Amino acid sequence: MTETTQSAATPAGIIAKIVPPPAEHPPREYGRAFAPANIALSKYWGKRISALNVPANSSVSISLGHLGARTHISTLKAGDRDEIILNGTRLAPDSDIALRTASFLEEFRRAGYNYFFRLSSETNLPIGAGLASSAAAFAALVLALDDLFAWNLDRRRASILARLGSGSAARSVYTGFVVWHAGTAPDGMDSYAEPLDSDWPELALGLVIVSSRRKHIGSRSGMEHTRSTSPLYAAWVKQAESDFQTICDALRKKDLTKLGETAEANALMMHAAMLAARPPIIYWSPATLRVIQQVHRLRREEQIPIYFTIDAGPNVKLIFEAQQSAAVKRVFPESEIILPGGEPAP
Repeated sequence: MTETTQSAATPAGIIAKIVPPPAEHPPREYGRAFAPANIALSKYWGKRISALNVPANSSVSISLGHLGARTHISTLKAGDRDEIILNGTRLAPDSDIALRTASFLEEFRRAGYNYFFRLSSETNLPIGAGLASSAAAFAALVLALDDLFAWNLDRRRASILARLGSGSAARSVYTGFVVWHAGTAPDGMDSYAEPLDSDWPELALGLVIVSSRRKHIGSRSGMEHTRSTSPLYAAWVKQAESDFQTICDALRKKDLTKLGETAEANALMMHAAMLAARPPIIYWSPATLRVIQQVHRLRREEQIPIYFTIDAGPNVKLIFEAQQSAAVKRVFPESEIILPGGEPAP
């Protein structure tokens, strides 16, 4: 599968289709919102339309409850640039995060919302470490803009807007299990997220953070490098779409074995595609491998049904049922355990 090279749509054009005319919605004093991070059980790694963050395959995730981003936004009465504050620190305008955020806000200005903004965001996750901090950040930003201008967007439209900032942010406008459809439309309007019809409150996710350092290759550039140089990329996209269907079915049936085995294989194939890129992309560390080996040992020697998944970073996410939490804490005392039904912190 190759990326679509021609698309009549632009981010500003998509925004103009979704949000009401600016004259009808002057800004209020401020807007604010919280969005959870999410971890994909079936991954996406590669885009069909890069400019619109439309994925090459569908994916399904689990949200991380109270772990995510909380954003407060207001318009600036004077100035010619956005003011961006992260965890209490004002970012330099030329920093990576400030540039990416300002670029996203610029698309709203191109769509007619001619304001500069003061944005303050707090996150309780390491940034750029493969824990979906950017997904939470852009989802929270879109929801805060919705609050600021009182657009009253439904979550499907908010999902499309969030996707323009960070692909995985499409899933972070929801909690629980979330499906993100790849879609087929040339303008990407059918690529959005929605909740999966599954109720599995016993399913747990354990975060094993082996490094909080920012990864050396960002996901955007890593995806494009893999797509353009890895001989395994086409096979990865085909398998990922199949894994997506299998994992959705396993979530509906509460089949932990099928879910865990497929999620592990899906993550390993994604990383295999990166390893086959030229030059290769390697996100893992020796600590990552040690966690994988411990998970295998628990299944093999103690018959504990526990599985893992790994995103674009060294950190490992454990998949198990809540009744195994004590065993998980015994082996991984540093892990944080999340239930999919967890509500955002007040």
